[in-house]
Amino acid sequence: MLWFQHLSPTQQFLIVSVIKIVCVFCVVMAAVAYSVLAERKVSACIQNRHGPNRVGPFGLFQPVADGVKAFLKEDFVPGHVRRAYFWLAPMVSMTPALLVLAVIPFGSKLGAEKMVIADLNVGILYTFGIVSLGVYGIVLAGYASNSKYPFLGGIRSGAQMISYEIAMGMSVIPVFLIVGDLNLSQVIQYQAEHGWLVLYAPLSFVIFLISAFAETNRLPFDMPESEQELVGGYHTEYSSMKFALFFMGEYANMIAASAMMVTLFLGGWTLPLAGLDRPASSIVLGVAHIVIFMVKVAVLMGMFIWVRWMWPRFRYDQLMDLGWRRFLPLALANIVVTAAWLWMRG
Repeated sequence: MLWFQHLSPTQQFLIVSVIKIVCVFCVVMAAVAYSVLAERKVSACIQNRHGPNRVGPFGLFQPVADGVKAFLKEDFVPGHVRRAYFWLAPMVSMTPALLVLAVIPFGSKLGAEKMVIADLNVGILYTFGIVSLGVYGIVLAGYASNSKYPFLGGIRSGAQMISYEIAMGMSVIPVFLIVGDLNLSQVIQYQAEHGWLVLYAPLSFVIFLISAFAETNRLPFDMPESEQELVGGYHTEYSSMKFALFFMGEYANMIAASAMMVTLFLGGWTLPLAGLDRPASSIVLGVAHIVIFMVKVAVLMGMFIWVRWMWPRFRYDQLMDLGWRRFLPLALANIVVTAAWLWMRG
């Protein structure tokens, strides 16, 4: 690696950043593909059937077959759609989830390198700013399809995401009152020294968790798609890879939401065991921290999948009532109680 040492600091930073970006992108895309397979297997188990088991051993190559099928299917664009927006919407839906993952610390260190692409001092503000852009892809899809069912799905999604985004944002304020820092790496470091924040702010975790279901359009909050009422909602008119991009965006958003919950409430890459709650001093420990983080994310992803096949869908008025009349006052009360507790503690 002598050639690397002779590069300028800026060049070294750019090369390392590109390597991190490529690695994170490849891992997330593989996780998206196999999350779909896991969901199909879990749903089959719950419904007492086999699920995909023909393509490869235990159906492990099914995501590859699905990807090839999506590429080879006819990309049909109806004549009545607004074409520019119709093409733009799937990309807008997919991109925010990938941008959020750029500030998530997925490990401590490997050598001298921090295992985060961009260690921002205002990481949480960045994440909520980017997450709020995801709704534009769905609203654009509903508008561009120029059809009543997608349009209703887009309107529902806009109202739903705005409603629960407020509660989700307010639920993390107690976390930063406790930690005193907006940097996500510092949030994990605080948990390494004082214990996981789910123990200090359990109500924040519950509000964030349920709001994450609404933000990712997962059951029991999948009203923008709602097959029984809206056929498929905002992606009814889509086919081929544009249709697949919406589903890739949904699962990428689930991964991003799970990674945020792990970072904010579940200790990130730490475990309350000897040697696993402090920054890595060796390559092996650094890899162990990455594995710990990924396992925690996988557990939360499993919960997302399990809930979809075990809970019925809410009515739309129940969904909005829960967001505005239940979660918003609870989140406000949680902030006040946490601030009072910190003030009394000195």
